[in-house]
Amino acid sequence: MTSTSTPPGLARFNDLAEHAALAALHEACASTAWARQLLAARPYATPEALYSASDAAMAELDPADLAEAMAGHPPIGRPRPGDPTSAREQSGMAGAAEALKAEMLELNLAYQERFGHVFLICATGRSGEEMRDAVKERIGNAPEREREIVRTELGKINRIRLARIVEED
Repeated sequence: MTSTSTPPGLARFNDLAEHAALAALHEACASTAWARQLLAARPYATPEALYSASDAAMAELDPADLAEAMAGHPPIGRPRPGDPTSAREQSGMAGAAEALKAEMLELNLAYQERFGHVFLICATGRSGEEMRDAVKERIGNAPEREREIVRTELGKINRIRLARIVEED
């Protein structure tokens, strides 16, 4: 972008009342600590500044904050009814064969049993098979390693969701 002006969507986000901005951020990520940190750093000059702030806030989440963020995500293959965001992000599972959906349900349950939270992956652009293969690969991880992978995946999801908020005209 050659213009030095703030993109219209980002300008709107910067100008939102605090409660409205907090609500928008909470839709992007269920972590209150993350949302409050991003809110406190407004206004943002560029979308990249917002994304960098998001990454920094994600890196600082403690285990309880990370758990709160994860709790905002439905299991892969079972987006929440009436939640267009998770349905869109998980569209790679929507058209999957019933056998793959059933396998993913079993894998989700096994993963949740092992780690105590939903399997979390940035599902945007991934096929059902790719998500299945990822859970199969990650279920053998040590809990500490898996927590850091989840943190990275949440960061990717947050960037995509923030882009939808601030890059609209």
